[in-house]
Amino acid sequence: MTLGLSILRWNPEIFWRATPRELLAAWEGLHGGRKMEPALSGDLRRLMEVSPDE
Repeated sequence: MTLGLSILRWNPEIFWRATPRELLAAWEGLHGGRKMEPALSGDLRRLMEVSPDE
């Protein structure tokens, strides 16, 4: 609760609607956690195959 309400300053409604994954992402963002790798051309191609435009 300290993270969401005091550090991030989320209002209670946003805090209680947040998923554990969202809280973890916020924590990692504050503390230089997990680094995201840039998307590669193969990644984009796979996404386009899985979710083609209609």
